[in-house]
Amino acid sequence: MKIRINKKEVLSGSVLLLIGGLTVLGSLDYTIGSLARMGPGYFPLAIGVIIMILGLMLFFELSGEEYAQEKAEQNIDDLNPISFKRQLLAWGLIIGAMLSFIVLAKYGGLVPATFSLVFVAAFADQKNTFKVALIAATVLTLFTVAVFHFGLQMQMPLFRLG
Repeated sequence: MKIRINKKEVLSGSVLLLIGGLTVLGSLDYTIGSLARMGPGYFPLAIGVIIMILGLMLFFELSGEEYAQEKAEQNIDDLNPISFKRQLLAWGLIIGAMLSFIVLAKYGGLVPATFSLVFVAAFADQKNTFKVALIAATVLTLFTVAVFHFGLQMQMPLFRLG
């Protein structure tokens, strides 16, 4: 198993490292606190570190013999125009899912916004079926309600009319 720089994702990884690093630096202007008594800088610090870890994961890749062969096959498939159209469709679905969340969060509440986000985004992977998207959206919506509405007592209503 070797660790190499992922040449296709150097820019993406670098941008995430930069954003994460700036977030960490910005969080140091506030009191960090501890896990038991978090200060206003604790959450931005944690998010910045997570973003930097994700950037490093994009920047570097682990490679073995099987992985290298799979990656070579994937690179050949990426040149296919049909594959490019699928990627554009996936991007469109993800952006549409985020836009649906924004609109439904404002006018419909947490439950329909979360459900639509997950349901629409699930179709970005062409292997997902309607049933899989429905189950994932239902489970993640229930989890979101439990964590954010009941656990953290977020002030966003579950349902809103208009």
